Amino acid sequence: MKKIIIFGASGNVGSYFTKYAAEFFKDSDFEIIASGRRKTNVFEQFGVKYFDVDVTKSSDFDKLPKDDIYAVIMLAAVIPSYMNTYNAKAYLDTNIMGTYNVLEYCRKNNVDRILFSTTVFDISLYAEEGMILKPDMPKNFSYKGDHAVYVISKNTAIELIEHYHQEYGIKKFIFRFPTIYGYSPYQYYFPNGVKTMRPLYKTINNAMESKPIEIWGDPNYAKDMVHVYDCAQMMCKAINIDRDEGLYNVGTGIPVTLQEQCETIIDVFSPKDKPSEIIYHPEVSNGGGFLMDIENAKEELGYAPEYDCKKLFEDYKKEMKLNRFMELRKQD
Repeated sequence: MKKIIIFGASGNVGSYFTKYAAEFFKDSDFEIIASGRRKTNVFEQFGVKYFDVDVTKSSDFDKLPKDDIYAVIMLAAVIPSYMNTYNAKAYLDTNIMGTYNVLEYCRKNNVDRILFSTTVFDISLYAEEGMILKPDMPKNFSYKGDHAVYVISKNTAIELIEHYHQEYGIKKFIFRFPTIYGYSPYQYYFPNGVKTMRPLYKTINNAMESKPIEIWGDPNYAKDMVHVYDCAQMMCKAINIDRDEGLYNVGTGIPVTLQEQCETIIDVFSPKDKPSEIIYHPEVSNGGGFLMDIENAKEELGYAPEYDCKKLFEDYKKEMKLNRFMELRKQD
């Protein structure tokens, strides 16, 4: 049986991806194997073997299978939103050297292909309001700020992947991630190193308590909101495709306005007899979203997004009750 190794399975995207992949490849000739830095038994519920592997430690790869490895999924990464104290070296260690170690594992074990997640911030300076980001846009990012070394590390990893593609014939598929939406019991992030509740969770919590919900700026400001299972669908379909390479924007191609987002959250989470009211603050600026062109993913992968805004938040509500990945999320 051909094996698919998922690196970074214990992360928020990785955990849902692993669940989706186990279902997607059920009754196929593929076996899903998950790995991550944490020790956990959480993936046993999906019938998936798990190995605790730190991608920065080359010796950890000895724990993994060596035979019939068809594909690796590289989701392991250090990202700005979870960095509570700025440490540029952490990006280099995991995002560059970790990728190098994964590529060496691919080379030594004759892996057919690697799927790699990168960041939309590599082209973020194009993202003026209403601009649709194309997959083949040249790099355009800021060399300042807390995302700079992160983007540089991801770009460098992609250059390493290109080398292994040309030198050793390893097929390569790069997926550019905007925000990927999937429920997490850990509701905080660290913009510029400051622990802050994510605005989305603040809105959901307010809706559950019938508190007012604020819309800052233009309520018609729109962004792409892609559910983690649509992201997983796109990547899983790249496992089967008969191509040597691909570069894809992860998204839905369907703009969601702030108005629609807030109205949907109220519909899904507020008590029906006491829904939250919306308060508008047009004088406060808002932004930070992206609109993604996904046409080549539709054409080349057969990708068809399934989660609209309503279905996305209904899944949040379901996962909030199940809390199936609670042990994987840090709670400090």
